Amino acid sequence: MKVMIIGGAGMVGRKLAARLVAEGLPEGAGAVSSLILHDIVQPEAPAGAPWPVECLTGDASDAAECRALAAMKPDLVYHLACIVSGEAETNFAKGWEINVRGMERFLEALRAEHDAAGGAYRAKIVFTSSIAVFGAPFPDRIGDEFLSAPQTSYGAQKAICELMLNDYARKGYVEGISIRLPTIVVRPGKPNLAASSFFSGIIREPLNGVEARLPVPSDVRHWHATPRSAAGFLTHAAGIREEQLAGRRALNMPGLSCTVEEQIEALRSVAGQKAVDLIRPEPDEAVMAIVKNWPRDFDPQRAIALGFTAETSFEQIIRVYLEDDLPGGPRL
Repeated sequence: MKVMIIGGAGMVGRKLAARLVAEGLPEGAGAVSSLILHDIVQPEAPAGAPWPVECLTGDASDAAECRALAAMKPDLVYHLACIVSGEAETNFAKGWEINVRGMERFLEALRAEHDAAGGAYRAKIVFTSSIAVFGAPFPDRIGDEFLSAPQTSYGAQKAICELMLNDYARKGYVEGISIRLPTIVVRPGKPNLAASSFFSGIIREPLNGVEARLPVPSDVRHWHATPRSAAGFLTHAAGIREEQLAGRRALNMPGLSCTVEEQIEALRSVAGQKAVDLIRPEPDEAVMAIVKNWPRDFDPQRAIALGFTAETSFEQIIRVYLEDDLPGGPRL
């Protein structure tokens, strides 16, 4: 099976590629025979890959680039590339161009390949959507029947991509499944432009001996999972059959609901008060305006029934970061 990761140089793309090397795809999804990594910056091949890896650079929203990628006839495509939430909100035109029109152009390119092959070619697309497709007002827990009514540009763009993928799959041009990711923490590396970046920052920076900015009140509640779980969601999705989705191809992923205060208490339990003392409250009205329109808790019964799993405590989330991304433990 030829696997393609669009957005392969990003954090989740790298984690996914490494997991494919370590574990492959789930039973029934097929065996990986080659991997194509594509991004706007140069991706790196995962260490120890037992099959050929091709690393490509280009703009995945460009029509010609989309046609070139589709012409490679991947069997399984992980579509991870996007403009993140904070940037999508502040750069309206860029968000719609990259996140929506780029997806449309890629689906159109795959449809052209499907038609040219007389219907014999049909790629499977696993799309990383987001819980940002939901907007306030929220119930205490969001179930699988709750209305998708986003209140941010990023959420609207993700919801539109879900609908496009569902329709192209309904018509038989591709197979498709949309994975609505929780906010992924603790992200390694430097902060990105996502409005949610501080959820990782208030844990990652103190564990690295660096001050962290907290732009929201400590009673803010949110839905989280680790990069390890995100890679697991994606590989598991490859084994989900169309008939299991019954025409509803977007799934809320499992995660953990907790407040910022509970995050901080977990950090204190794992790394001590010295780490907590590095967190500096600095209210940011722009970030708070975005965060207040995000969901807080879920009841993702469909995904759980299909075998998706995630962490069950924030201490566990912190320990995953220490195991996967901070060897040697806290640097305080």
